[in-house]
Amino acid sequence: MKFVGAHVSASGGVDQAVIRAHELEATAFALFTKNQRQWRAAPLTEEVISAFRHACEKYHYEAKQILPHDSYLINLGHPVEEALQKSREAFIDEMERCQQLGLTLLNFHPGSHLLQIDEDECLAKIAESINIALDKTQTVTAVIENTAGQGSNLGFKFEHLAAIIDGVEDKSRVGVCIDTCHAFAAGYDLRTEEACDKTFADFDRIVGFQYLRGMHLNDAKSEFGSRVDRHNSLGEGNIGKTPFSYIMRDSRFDNIPLILETTNPDIWKDEIAWLKSQQKVTETA
Repeated sequence: MKFVGAHVSASGGVDQAVIRAHELEATAFALFTKNQRQWRAAPLTEEVISAFRHACEKYHYEAKQILPHDSYLINLGHPVEEALQKSREAFIDEMERCQQLGLTLLNFHPGSHLLQIDEDECLAKIAESINIALDKTQTVTAVIENTAGQGSNLGFKFEHLAAIIDGVEDKSRVGVCIDTCHAFAAGYDLRTEEACDKTFADFDRIVGFQYLRGMHLNDAKSEFGSRVDRHNSLGEGNIGKTPFSYIMRDSRFDNIPLILETTNPDIWKDEIAWLKSQQKVTETA
């Protein structure tokens, strides 16, 4: 079964994100559990937690269909100790918020070396940060998102993701989210079915499909291999619709959240319906 949705706003309360996903006829969704551009947020109250859980039950969303995202401020590979500790504390808080809401995944960008340490040292810091967070929380899996490789961001090579996972002690609580725009910008081609075959074979060989916990389905305004992160609506960018149909027809992508972060929320409902239609074509073929 495919779970398809979008990263919806949690304005007005996290329970409102559930309602917005339902209005899109989504079978999955992503959200921020706090303001993603602030370090601190008020603790979740019992009332807020109860409202979120009730909305999920009412609209039939289970934890495996929901892919929350952490704050953009967090850098788990920060080269400066004080800033690294601040990021680690914020990440633990994000994990705890997910735990309180009954969620089992937390998607995050791995981190940046800021041109101050080498890649291997930064990747080791990221793995250590994950270990610390997993030790202080329960039930939530840390889901590493691949990046476009913009600036000094790591995670743009499948080898980066594999190195981080290798350094995580509890491998049952670490996973990966593949963003199609980021992969394309990083130099992984997706424009044809043959290209998809190669890219996902490389992913399986280097990382392993057993670690895939979610995907972000985005076309790209940026050029292939440009390492520039610019999303676009499905079929309106430089990738085209081929990989999205491919993903919907491939059972390796079953039972994980497939999340739109495309640029026009007004057509999310149409994009979700189109993605679902690709699966139905396969089922009736």
